[in-house]
Amino acid sequence: MGEAENLWVASEIPSSSSSSTADTKVLDFPTKDSTTGFEILCPTTVSLPHLEKGSSEDKLGLTERVFSAAGAAFLSAVILNPLDVVKTRLQAQAAGVSYSHPLSYDIGRMAFFGPNMMFADLRCSPSCARAGVQGTVSICPPDCFQYKGTFDVFTKIIRQEGMGRLWRGTNAGLALAVPMVGIYLPFYDMFRNRLEELSRENAPATTMFVPLVAGALARSLACTVCYPIELARTRMQAFKEAKAGMQKPPGVLKTLVGVVSEVRTVNNLQNSLHNYRVLWRGLGAQLARDVPFSAICWATLEPMRRRLLGIVGNDTNALGILGANFSAGFVAGTIAAATTCPFDVAKTRRQIEKDPCRAMRMTTRQTLIEVWRDGGMRGLFTGVGPRVARAGPSVGIVISFYEVVKYALHRQYASS
Repeated sequence: MGEAENLWVASEIPSSSSSSTADTKVLDFPTKDSTTGFEILCPTTVSLPHLEKGSSEDKLGLTERVFSAAGAAFLSAVILNPLDVVKTRLQAQAAGVSYSHPLSYDIGRMAFFGPNMMFADLRCSPSCARAGVQGTVSICPPDCFQYKGTFDVFTKIIRQEGMGRLWRGTNAGLALAVPMVGIYLPFYDMFRNRLEELSRENAPATTMFVPLVAGALARSLACTVCYPIELARTRMQAFKEAKAGMQKPPGVLKTLVGVVSEVRTVNNLQNSLHNYRVLWRGLGAQLARDVPFSAICWATLEPMRRRLLGIVGNDTNALGILGANFSAGFVAGTIAAATTCPFDVAKTRRQIEKDPCRAMRMTTRQTLIEVWRDGGMRGLFTGVGPRVARAGPSVGIVISFYEVVKYALHRQYASS
C-alpha cells in the first residue's frame, strides 16, 4: 500500500508503538515480502492529514458498537428467517419429527371433535386434489406432508400453513440476534484490538491468528449468554402447530416454560436450579458449531476485507466500505457454514428432543455418531443448502451494516 492511505483503511490497522511527531504518525501497514511471498507489517510514516489526530475509531465506545451491531442483527434476522425455518424443518424431519396433520390420527380427531364427529376436512391445503375420503374424514396421503428439498419445504409451508409461517420464530430470532450480535461484534473488536497489541509486543509471528482467537472467544461468550433463546427459536421453528383457530402457537416464554415443565414433571415437580439446566441443553453442540464457524469466518474475512479495502485505497466511502465488507462476509460466511453443518444438525437434534431424560443424557459426540449411523454423510449435511444460502448473506449484511454505521460515527467524531 502507498503512503497516502485512506482514513478508514488506516483505522482498521493497528498503530505502532513508536513515537510520532506533531505532524506525522508511524503505522504498521501490511506489505508483501519479495523473498517469502508472505505479508509482513512494515512501519510507514504518514502525515496527519491522512489520519485524524487521536484516532476517532478509538472514541467509539461499547454503546456505539452495540447500536451498530443490533441494527445489523435486526435487518439480517427479518430478511433471512425463512431460510432458517426451512433448514430447521429439514433437519427435524431427518431426526424423526412427523409433519402430518395434527388430527391425522383417530385419537387426535376423537379428542378434538368428540364422539359425534362430523365430516372433517384434513387435507394439507384446500387446493389439494390428492386427498381421499376415509369414513367422514377427507385426508391427504402421507407424502403430502413429507419434505423433499429446500424448494419443496418453501412451497408446502406456504400452501399448508400460510406465508406468515416462514417467519415463525422471528420474534425469538430478534430476541436472540440483537443481544447475540450486540455482544459478539463489539467484544470481537475489543478482543482483536487487545490481542493485536499483545502479539505485536510479545510474539509478532502470531498476529495472523488474532482474528481466529478473538472470534472464538467473542462467540463463546455470546452463545453462552443467549443460548436459552436459541433453544426456544429452534423448537418454535421445528414443531408444526395445529391450524389457525385451534390454538395459538406458543411464544418464546411459553416455549421455555414448557421445556422446564417437562423436566419438573419427570423430577416429581422439584423446583431446583438443577431443572433449569435443561435450558442450556445442546450448548456443547452450539459451541462446537459456532466457535469453529466464527474462527473460520474471521480468519477468512479479515485478510479478504483488508485486501479489498486496500484496492479501493483513498477513494473509500460508505459504498466502498459496504461493498468490501459484504463481499468478504458473504464468502467467509458461506465457507464457514458449509464446514460446520454437521454440528448444526447435532444442535438441532439435541434441542428438539422431547424426552427430558434422554435430552439430559445426550452428548454432541453421541448425537453425531447416531446421525452418521442413520444417514451417513448425507445425514450429517442435512439442510446444508438453506444453511449456506442463509449464512452467506447474513454474515455479509451484519458485517457490512456494522462497519458502515461505525464508519459514519467515525466521520462524525472526526469532524467534531
